[in-house]
Amino acid sequence: MILLRSLLFLAASLATVTAVGIGCLPLLAVSRRRAGRVAPWVGGVQLWLLRNLVGLRLELRGLDGAPPGPVIYAVKHQSALETYLLCSRMPDACFVLKREIVKVPVAGWFVAAMNIIDIDRSAGAAALRDMLRRARAEAGKGRSIVIFPEGTRTAPGERRRYHPGVAALYGELGLPVVPVALNTGVFWGRKRIVKRPGRAVLAFLAPIASGLPREAFEDTLAERIESETARLVEEARHA
Repeated sequence: MILLRSLLFLAASLATVTAVGIGCLPLLAVSRRRAGRVAPWVGGVQLWLLRNLVGLRLELRGLDGAPPGPVIYAVKHQSALETYLLCSRMPDACFVLKREIVKVPVAGWFVAAMNIIDIDRSAGAAALRDMLRRARAEAGKGRSIVIFPEGTRTAPGERRRYHPGVAALYGELGLPVVPVALNTGVFWGRKRIVKRPGRAVLAFLAPIASGLPREAFEDTLAERIESETARLVEEARHA
């Protein structure tokens, strides 16, 4: 039954993305601002499909406790689920994503229209400088920055070294960082068709104020995200 519901979701998801992508193509030429709203809307549709076809619901904890004004959201990354959710709930934020995403025909074009910061991961230090330059400009417009410190999806129970980008943003922009822990990988495994019913949680944790030394910041960020993620994963597995 879970496999059947997952296949139904996959079919409906692909149909939605295809139909909306093709139908909204003229917006890319007419209004980039309106085109930038397509991806968040599609993200919301994916969440609706997950809730009604799979029985997977999402809970946001602590989002109201985020500081006012632009901040940096440092998000644990376990699945595509948190990307859909954050894109849908934070359409005005500036996402730091790998450049491969915007190169995907049609879908990637609408993601690019959100005025994200796309990173060429093969460019090394040049990519980091470009990210900082663009992040400064977007934060200056009052936009919050969303970054996945691990740079890729990580299965529940696994840990990866955090890339230097989040620490560089913290030091350069002088903004508070809100760590975000989650357990989405329990329900939506990396490169797996099966999507499991239940309640996935994204927890927005206490912000880290600006001004910490780099090493202290990195240790604090990792400890908060990883410890709360481990707790949320256990919570999901024993629900």
